[in-house]
Amino acid sequence: MTIQVGGQTRRIGLALSGGGFRAAAFHLGVFRKLHEAGLLWKLDLLSCVSGGSIAGAFLASHWEEDDALDKLERYLASSSIAVSSVVGGMLDPFHSRLDKLAASYERDLYGKRSLGSLKGGPRLYVNATNLATGNMFFFVTGGNLPAEMGEWQLGAAPAHDFRLSRAVAASSAFPPVFPPLRVDQSEYPAAGVDYVTLSDGGVYDNLGVNPLLRARNALDYVIVSDAGKPFHINERPTEAGTAVLVEALDIMMEQVRGLQFKRLELNAAKAGGAKPAWFSIDSEEGEARAGDAAFASAIRTNLCKLARAEIDVLTRHAGALLTHRLQTYMPEVLGA
Repeated sequence: MTIQVGGQTRRIGLALSGGGFRAAAFHLGVFRKLHEAGLLWKLDLLSCVSGGSIAGAFLASHWEEDDALDKLERYLASSSIAVSSVVGGMLDPFHSRLDKLAASYERDLYGKRSLGSLKGGPRLYVNATNLATGNMFFFVTGGNLPAEMGEWQLGAAPAHDFRLSRAVAASSAFPPVFPPLRVDQSEYPAAGVDYVTLSDGGVYDNLGVNPLLRARNALDYVIVSDAGKPFHINERPTEAGTAVLVEALDIMMEQVRGLQFKRLELNAAKAGGAKPAWFSIDSEEGEARAGDAAFASAIRTNLCKLARAEIDVLTRHAGALLTHRLQTYMPEVLGA
């Protein structure tokens, strides 16, 4: 999927961060604004994490369907996966909470689609974390290329028959609410490994930047939609053990976030590097209405249904930030 800029063929990649249903609704606002600009169905690559995987996989599996965005919005306004999945998993000893999560995705979003069934449309990366190696583990399909899963250390394997719902469940298996997804050697025949355990992609990188920078994807423009939890200075830090652990994890994730944005800058400075634009949910620069950033940032990041007012602000805020960044950093793509 390409655009024409100055008579040259160019490719756009879009990264969708984690952040639960809040992130999915924020990214929905990005989709709507890209559609208005005539760019949505021209995206060449989607790199998705956790809540971003929910939205990105739905878009890719309903590619160029006229009502795809409306369907996603209705789902976010009516479903509460986390509660039903956790409770169901506890009551049913034969299925884990993650099995329940994958089953809910299959029922309500993706049907029985396998990764291999997504042939056209953009190249889709659904990113998880391999808890054994500490690496990003990708499920990738679309772009008229073979479906694969794997990571740089253990290698890649065909994934034509792997269910899309299971890939998204792994990507959004936020610990400790959901256990990791176990993928046995029969599905992922990596050398010397009987199985891998996959957790939320945000454990490794909540932005999903890595696929945007791979040379083989040859992108000219990269956009990062960041709806993750903003880091706030705590004026009254606690000494309680559990709270300290949570705060330490927040600090580590904030450092990774900053490093990934720096990688985008450094990549852009290289010859042939992709031109970047990114925006975060707590940004006031470009917000449509005063207070949108604060309101959107305060919305919870779980998998519970969103109120109408929350969806309205999230989609409006994301669309406004995207418009501001495109006009500022890559105006040439508008109208391409």
